[in-house]
Amino acid sequence: MNQQTYFISQITESDDGVNALLARHHADMRAGSPEESCHVMTGDELRAAGAQVFALRDGDGQVQSIGALKPFGQAVELKSMHTAREARGLGYGRKMLTHLLQAAKDQGAQSAWLETGSQEAFAPARSLYHSAGFEVCPPFGEYVEDPLSTFMTKML
Repeated sequence: MNQQTYFISQITESDDGVNALLARHHADMRAGSPEESCHVMTGDELRAAGAQVFALRDGDGQVQSIGALKPFGQAVELKSMHTAREARGLGYGRKMLTHLLQAAKDQGAQSAWLETGSQEAFAPARSLYHSAGFEVCPPFGEYVEDPLSTFMTKML
């Protein structure tokens, strides 16, 4: 991988680049799953749920990856992990995941949880999470068993 200049920051105000990538993520997830199996949240829904939204920008300031930490008891749920299509394969998703896990740990979270798709299109995401130490687990929180979902967790 080439060395890229990037920076990650928490987004506390409306940001057009972040909103655009969140909207793209939302549309992609809605298009690929039936409503009852799709747990994606809009930017407004994430913020209303108390989630912290983060953006990774490249050296030109373009938003290339997003992710969110949603409070879940003494844990966090990873939400809206998404890397722009044109930036996939550059390591931005891994950089965002590493940042989110460190932020959660720094805030005192004891574990991280996530739900992702079980379809082939989500295999790269599942592989990324597995390589970071996540393990498949039963549904958590308000989730229920769903053949289109994979649930994962990691102790921090």
